[in-house]
Amino acid sequence: MLIKSVRGFHPEYGDSCFIADNATLIGDVIMGEDCSVWFQAVIRGDVNSIRIGDRVNVQDGVVIHGTFEKSSTTIGDDVSIGHNALVHGCTIEDKVLIGMGSIVMDDCVIGIGSVIAAGSVLPKNTVVPPGSVYAGVPARFLKPTSKELLEEEIERIAKNYITYASWFSSE
Repeated sequence: MLIKSVRGFHPEYGDSCFIADNATLIGDVIMGEDCSVWFQAVIRGDVNSIRIGDRVNVQDGVVIHGTFEKSSTTIGDDVSIGHNALVHGCTIEDKVLIGMGSIVMDDCVIGIGSVIAAGSVLPKNTVVPPGSVYAGVPARFLKPTSKELLEEEIERIAKNYITYASWFSSE
């Protein structure tokens, strides 16, 4: 893993976090407990702050960044960010699933209990109301999040990644 200080900031993360061997954390990054940062993921807090809650999984190839002096990134608890997603200068509230290959741009706000479908693009300033499924390019409201989707996908994936990370910590 590459853990690098920049501009006087050093990444901080909980003792219970898994950081893959080739993941990168740079600068003003603070991450909570039971998080995982997977292979080739980059969390780059060089130009603005990145705050990540508890039980967040940042899957393979994800990039998290912000915009200098404009847009920081804040991610709540129990969030899953799918493979190769780009999360940039936005706010993601608790219990959110960001699908694989999605792009979430500056100043977007994704409400609690929402899903951003794989391959979706959220343009700057998009506000996703709590409990919404958004999909497409550009992403638009598709339907409300059902109880089944919340429990069987959003919560299940977040819990599964804690299990997956434990496999690597025992090696």
